[in-house]
Amino acid sequence: MGIKKQKGVNAVAVAKDVKKKVAELQSKLPQGLHLDVVFDGTTYIEESTHELNFTLILSAILTSLVCWVFLGSWSSTMNVLLAIPTSIIGAFTILYFMGFTLNTFTLLGLSLAIGIVVDDAIMVLENIVRYHEKGMSRVKAAMVGAREISFAAMAASVAILAIFIPVVFMQGIIGKFFFQFGVTMSVAVMLSLLEALTLTPMRCSQYLQVTHSNPMSKKVDEILAKGIEIYRQKLEWSLQNRWKVVSAAMIFFVVSLSLVTFLKKEFVPPQDQGNFLVRLQTPIGSSIEHTDEVVKKAEAFMKTRADIAHFYVAIGGFGGGEINTAMMFVTLHPFKKRPVVAPSKRVLTQQEIMNVLRDEFNKIPGVTRASLQDLSLSGFAADRGYPIEFTIRGPDWDKLADLSRTYMDKLKASGLMVDIDTDYQLGMPEVRVTPDRDKATERGVSVATIGETINALIGGVRIGKYTQGGKRYDIRARLVDKDRTSPQDINRIWVRNNRGELIKLSDVVTLNQKPSLFSISRKNRERAIGIFANVAPGKSQSDAIAIVNKIGKEIMPDGYRVYLSGSAETFKESFQSLILTFLLGLLVAYMVLGSQFNSFIHPVTVLMALPFSVTGAFIGLLIGGQSLNMYSMIGILLLMGIVKKNSILLVDFTNEKRIEGFAMKEALLEACPLRLRPILMTSFATIAGALPAAMGFGPGAETRIPMALTIIGGVTVSTFLTLFVVPCVYSLLSRFESHKHAEELKEVMMEFKNV
Repeated sequence: MGIKKQKGVNAVAVAKDVKKKVAELQSKLPQGLHLDVVFDGTTYIEESTHELNFTLILSAILTSLVCWVFLGSWSSTMNVLLAIPTSIIGAFTILYFMGFTLNTFTLLGLSLAIGIVVDDAIMVLENIVRYHEKGMSRVKAAMVGAREISFAAMAASVAILAIFIPVVFMQGIIGKFFFQFGVTMSVAVMLSLLEALTLTPMRCSQYLQVTHSNPMSKKVDEILAKGIEIYRQKLEWSLQNRWKVVSAAMIFFVVSLSLVTFLKKEFVPPQDQGNFLVRLQTPIGSSIEHTDEVVKKAEAFMKTRADIAHFYVAIGGFGGGEINTAMMFVTLHPFKKRPVVAPSKRVLTQQEIMNVLRDEFNKIPGVTRASLQDLSLSGFAADRGYPIEFTIRGPDWDKLADLSRTYMDKLKASGLMVDIDTDYQLGMPEVRVTPDRDKATERGVSVATIGETINALIGGVRIGKYTQGGKRYDIRARLVDKDRTSPQDINRIWVRNNRGELIKLSDVVTLNQKPSLFSISRKNRERAIGIFANVAPGKSQSDAIAIVNKIGKEIMPDGYRVYLSGSAETFKESFQSLILTFLLGLLVAYMVLGSQFNSFIHPVTVLMALPFSVTGAFIGLLIGGQSLNMYSMIGILLLMGIVKKNSILLVDFTNEKRIEGFAMKEALLEACPLRLRPILMTSFATIAGALPAAMGFGPGAETRIPMALTIIGGVTVSTFLTLFVVPCVYSLLSRFESHKHAEELKEVMMEFKNV
């Protein structure tokens, strides 16, 4: 018995209630009978959710350590950390009223937000600390420091919000998940901005303490002082060689794009959820008894695997009729409790165990095809849920069958796919009884009588009903089993003619036995044959899909087409949608920054940080051995909002220095080194927040690692290059600035002042 939850109901809560009911029913069962849950898809959901909660807490701890190292006092550190509960609890409140669930995307958003929501508080606090260290009182430092940095903090937070606006327009199921992720991040960031501009200055005016008494903070201060001086020197050299710096950075970015060719590309990475499906097939036409005997050999091997907790086998298909097919639901022990099974010398992952079973099952005599399905790859698509799914469509069945066989042979030869399967099953034995109308007429036998006789004796007819146990059952009459098992048994049947005489059926019919289709499928009113496959271990889903399209172009004649479906179709649509989202995000970010800086030039300078974040993301994925997938693409999308903060700090503070009367070069040499500490603090805080997810603890780590590595790599590379490239670009583009509006604004303000 399988139990499905209703739409909109919490799956984990339903599973808990079912388990309680199972325990209750167990006490009522007769002695010797045992009721147990053999397949539970919610166990992984619950474990991964708990793991994300742990990751969230660990991120907060690491972020607090970064703040303490840079600020040197626990009062300042606590001031920053209070931004976390304000943002996270506030985000939970908004998620509740919007009807969102605690799923992978919302919890990922919250865990990654830890390192981001403290950025605004860090910027405000660092500026207040800087003025307090100059001798201002706590109250005055809080007012002056917060007011000075408020524009940069607002610009940085709104820039992150602008990136997620295009996510609203993403289509399909991925758009819905991205929407939840985007709302979670946006709410957390905007609440952190509100907290940083209001509560942080208030707390600083009351409790701010600037002490560097511990050895570590003193050492950090010394390192920062030396670092700022070195940075000032290198920045001065960069400003003297602006074109060289910008050109070298652009060349580095362009060359780094070649790293994409070394990255695997897939829709979602396989996860060790501890359960999967096995589909075993025997030759078409096999009896259910024969299939059962073959499957028992597979069961015997499964029982030798100590890493398999339990399994359940269903023979004949859930709809009935697939007597040559067996489905096996396999549940593994949790990875932390999974034993080592010889000859392996370590604990195997789910995917490695699947490879072992695949090899063994295909060796069993009588198994024509063994196909294993990783359930972690089928959660975002319809159809069967395989990474590679497509249909070939056309007008002629025989031609489609030939094309499907050619397709499968070529796919197997490519080495990119395993478990290649199809829903086209030719070979089901079918006996066709064809009346000889001339002979039947000569003997006075009607075609209707032939059909009724065969139906009654072979298929059976209902002749009555009986009641037992409060239920009604049919009484059917037909030949005994031994007289209706062979096609030749039909020839032994006699029929009556119109004169009441018995005539041998073999005298008026011919028998023709030939293989036929097990089922006939159509898609969009066209004849279609579906082909399914898994990606071979170590191979890329994008390469496999490319081969599918390439083979289709080579072998498909006119009138026949290939259509991707399931996960393969979602993969294609999602990446196209993501690219559009990136482009719209850039456009919206430029518009927002343009309105904030009141300039067409400064947004270009700020956005110069984005290419290097992509470079860092690719480097992080390559070093970590991760693929370019949906989760890493979310990381890149998030990076587009994060890395602009550093550029905004540099541009905004340089503008202020120029307003104070500094020349271009002097303003850059004064502003950029002053902003080095908050830039490093926010960058290290973001990295610290993503570090627990990158370490890959517990269930669900496969989805967190690529996103975290993307952020860590992107922030690291972008921070370093932004410190030099952005000032150089600012200096180069400053000649195109228009000062007419500023001069007119200054005149108007003077007039109002005189009035």
